[in-house]
Amino acid sequence: MTPPFRADQVGSLLRPEKLKQAREEFLGPQTPTRNLGPHRDARLRAVEDEYVREAVRMQEGIGLRAVTDGEFRRRSWWLELILGWEGFAADRTGSAQLKWRNESGVTQGFSDLNVTKPIRWRPSPVVRAFEFLKANTEAVPKVTIPAPNCVHYYMGGKINRRVYKDDDAFWADLIDCYRREIRSLVAAGARYIQLDDTSIAFICDPAHRDYVRSWGMDAGKLLLKYAAVINAVLEDVPEEVSVTLHQCRGNREGNWAAEGGYEPVADVLFNKVNVQGYFLEYDTARAGGFEPLRLLPKGTKRVALGLVSTKKPALEDSSYLISRIEAAAKYAPLEQLALSPQCGFASSIKGNPLGQADQAAKLRRIVEVANKVWGAA
Repeated sequence: MTPPFRADQVGSLLRPEKLKQAREEFLGPQTPTRNLGPHRDARLRAVEDEYVREAVRMQEGIGLRAVTDGEFRRRSWWLELILGWEGFAADRTGSAQLKWRNESGVTQGFSDLNVTKPIRWRPSPVVRAFEFLKANTEAVPKVTIPAPNCVHYYMGGKINRRVYKDDDAFWADLIDCYRREIRSLVAAGARYIQLDDTSIAFICDPAHRDYVRSWGMDAGKLLLKYAAVINAVLEDVPEEVSVTLHQCRGNREGNWAAEGGYEPVADVLFNKVNVQGYFLEYDTARAGGFEPLRLLPKGTKRVALGLVSTKKPALEDSSYLISRIEAAAKYAPLEQLALSPQCGFASSIKGNPLGQADQAAKLRRIVEVANKVWGAA
């Protein structure tokens, strides 16, 4: 079976406290104005190595067919890669127009990404991290990188005209960086690559469609552009490499950033993006119903239903998860479905409000349910 597997996961895992302490000891305290980015500290790398091995053993012991390094070497799920290239700078003070929220309302602002000079690829900390993961597991090593379209979305659609006179030049350089990154991952042995994205799911939200209009752009046309960019990035990926696309509405320390079902994006998402499978957030009513799954092309792609929440410690009941999978199977064939969490457990280094034992229990529950529903995880 090719990914996503019947029981799968998105990627990030809760950082052990000693790992977070070591990061602060060796790199200094984290502040919004300090851009630590990818690090080169050998002492911290040794600590990371230890905890990555431990995380791999945990995942293998639970029975997951694909394992990740938990993104333990990253402060953020996406910025470590982007800031490792030339041409980008991030303001982490929460100054961006996009906001995080919870049940009580707005909690904090997003990091603001800007282009400061022409974008150029540089050898990647993600590739180095993958090489270590691959050497330390007997399972399928999975690597996650941010999708190219979310880079543009987190820029608020603003392209620095002092650097790029037109949009095509910006996209050409960004696509080139991604092609080089993926080429390097494939050369290092990656056969399961996941693009993590929020921008397409954000467009499901009327407030975000208004946000896109404030750039002077149409959300529908932007969606088609994003699909074309993803396809351009993946144009030369070998057939033996499985690429999946993860969609969620934001996941930071239990917060989110959007709501709305997949209907406005489903046709483009399923039929115009050239990936083998999807991880779709489905743990709350904010993601809408399963009806958009009817647009999934028959027999060719698989959707991992993100029914298990990484935002809260409560463990989902097996019968509840099975009933939700059965409900989804009314719109897409059961053999084209799988089960996963809605997102990672720690999209930022702080992590979501649950514990290591909760995390393991949720991953174990996913494997158990997959075995019951499909006969194999």
